[in-house]
Amino acid sequence: MRIVLLSIICLWVTVSGCATQEASEKAEKKEVRQYVETDTGRWLIHDVNRPAPPVITPGQPGKAPSDAIVLFDGTDLSQWTDTKGDPTKWIMGDGYMECVKGSGYIQSKRKFGSCQLHVEFATPATVKGDGQGRGNSGVFLMANYEVQVLDSYNNKTYPDGQCAALYGRAVPLVNACRRPGEWQSYDVVFHRPIFKGKKVVRKPTFTVFHNGVLVQDHVELQGGTDWRGPHAISDFKPHEDRLPISLQDHGNPVRYRNIWVRELAD
Repeated sequence: MRIVLLSIICLWVTVSGCATQEASEKAEKKEVRQYVETDTGRWLIHDVNRPAPPVITPGQPGKAPSDAIVLFDGTDLSQWTDTKGDPTKWIMGDGYMECVKGSGYIQSKRKFGSCQLHVEFATPATVKGDGQGRGNSGVFLMANYEVQVLDSYNNKTYPDGQCAALYGRAVPLVNACRRPGEWQSYDVVFHRPIFKGKKVVRKPTFTVFHNGVLVQDHVELQGGTDWRGPHAISDFKPHEDRLPISLQDHGNPVRYRNIWVRELAD
C-alpha cells in the first residue's frame, strides 16, 4: 500500500512539475510578444508596420548629410554675424573662414537647441606661443557651453582647457590632436538644458568625437564653462530654449570649414 501511495505521490509531483514548467514556458513565450510604447504609438516587438526612420543620404568627406542644415560650406559668411548682429570681421579663405584678432566672436544667424553638430578646424601651421596662447578658439553650443579648440599637439596646458575639453568642466578621454595646420573635426551630440523658472531641471549633456575618436562620453555638465567667476563654478544661468552656435575669437588665426547641424528632439 505504501509503495502504491509513494508511486502516486511521485507521479503527482512529476505531473505538477511538468505543468509548472509548461506554464513557465508559455509565460516566457508570451513575454516575447510584448508591446512597447513609443512616440508613434503602441507597437508589437518586431512589428513590420511600425514606422521606419526616414531615409537620408549620408555625408561624404567635406559634405553634409542630406537632412542637415549647412551653416558654412566654404563659399560665404551669409549665415553668420558678430554678437551684435552686424557683419562679422572674420575673413574668407579658400573654402574656409578665419578668425581675425580683435574681431570678436562669430555666431550663426539661426538658433538651435539640442542638436548634432559637425565642425572642422585648423590651428595655425606656424606655431606661436604656448599653453592657452597657442591656436586657441572654441565652439560654443547655445552661445554658452564651450568645446575648447586649442593646438594641443605637444603643448602642455591645464587638462580641462586642452583641445576637446568641455572648458573648465571635463577633461577629454584622450588627446586626439593632429599636427598644427592640419584639418581636424568635431562631431558633437548635444542635449540642451531645460529650465523651470530659474532652476535647471535637466542639465545639458555632451558626447564628442574628435577626429573620429570618442573623447567626451555622454558627459552631464554641472554648470557653465566660463573661465572664472561665479558662473564657472556654480549652477546654470537660465536662458532661451534656442540660441546661436558661436565660434570664439581668442586672438589666434584659427580656421573653420564644413559646419553643419542636425536638430534633435528634446
